[in-house]
Formats: sequence, C-alpha cells, structure tokens
Amino acid sequence: MSLFDLRKSYELATLTESDVAADPLVQFDRWFQQALEAELEEPNAMTLATVGANGRPSSRIVLLKGFDLNEAATGASGRGLIWFTNYASRKAAELALHPYAALQFHWIGLERQVRIEGTVERTSAAESDEYFASRPLDSRIGAWASPQSEKVASREFLDAEHLRYAQRFGAEVPRPAHWGGYRLVPTYFEFWQGRPSRLHDRICYGLDGQGVWDIARLAP
Repeated sequence: MSLFDLRKSYELATLTESDVAADPLVQFDRWFQQALEAELEEPNAMTLATVGANGRPSSRIVLLKGFDLNEAATGASGRGLIWFTNYASRKAAELALHPYAALQFHWIGLERQVRIEGTVERTSAAESDEYFASRPLDSRIGAWASPQSEKVASREFLDAEHLRYAQRFGAEVPRPAHWGGYRLVPTYFEFWQGRPSRLHDRICYGLDGQGVWDIARLAP
C-alpha cells in the first residue's frame, strides 16, 4: 500500500469555543479524564521537546505524573504539568540552558491532540521524594544504575549495575540527588479535535499582558 493512501476521516466529536473551559488546565483535566475513561493505552504519555546549545530541537516520550489545578496545590512553584527524570540526562542539560519546553499528547482513540508550551522549573525535593517512594523497587534501583544519556559498553554493564545497587540498598532505596521532577508552567495551550475533510477544530489559549487566558480558534 502506498503511503499516499494511508489516511483516516476523523468523525468522533467536535470542539467549539463554547465547549471549552475558561481555564485551560480545567479543560485539560476534562480531556484527560475522558482519556482515562476511554481506557486508552498510556494516556499520560507525552512528547517533550527541548532545545540544545546548538539551537536544535530534540524530543522524546515521557510520562505525565501530575498536574496542578489550583495555586494552593503548588505553593510558590506555580501551576503546571509534572514529570520526573535524571537531572544528568540530555533533556535536563538542555533545560538547564533553555528552561522552556513544549509538550504534546496524542489521544488517537479520541481523535485528539493537546499541545502545551511554557517555562520549566524543578519541583521541590519533597515532591521528588514523594513520587520516588511510590515507584516500584526495580525502577528505584534503575535510577541509580543508569547513567542516563551516556554511552555504555553493553547491556551487561547495565544489568551488572542494577545488581550492584540492588545488593547495596536492598528494599530501602533512597532518591538519588541526580534524579527528580520538573514542572512546566504553561503559557500556551492548543486543543485539537479531528474533523472530516481535514477541517479540524483547533482552540488555543494564550496569556495576555494581565495574565488572563485569551481563547481563539485557529485554522486547521
């Protein structure tokens, strides 16, 4: 089959300006809950795009592990979407240079996408500790065993490191200082609902000078 012939008509739903919430994080929560109810596979999987020192973008899939719906939930950190990773990884190095990122969710089962852009900051140590303690034991050991984004000699090296740290810590694995969370504080949202004839619905939110969200429709 030719790639020219691979296409699908999107006909499940519509999205209008009157449908969406005034607050984009509330709208995101609505769609995320619907993705959970639809039992989509890994609905919290999102593409994270960053920019390196050479000005070139890079992207990878990470997992959303929290998002704040009110300022009280975040203290001084502000509202946003949270994920966790190795602070010595490539993405962490890029975020240290350019603390801005873009996220994208693709819920193909609902014919939807969400794009989010904003500034990025580290979560508090307490937030990182809380999530790390909730991870499965092997994942906690893996955070110590893997020098993320570095070249390694072999798979056997990783397996040996995992065994070494498993023997060192047993069941009580502390969070490494080089591992923790990030929060993207949004400045832009776009909600995309697939429609027939490629005339998709695109509703975007942007912050005005007073910190109020402006809602607009974009051409597909």
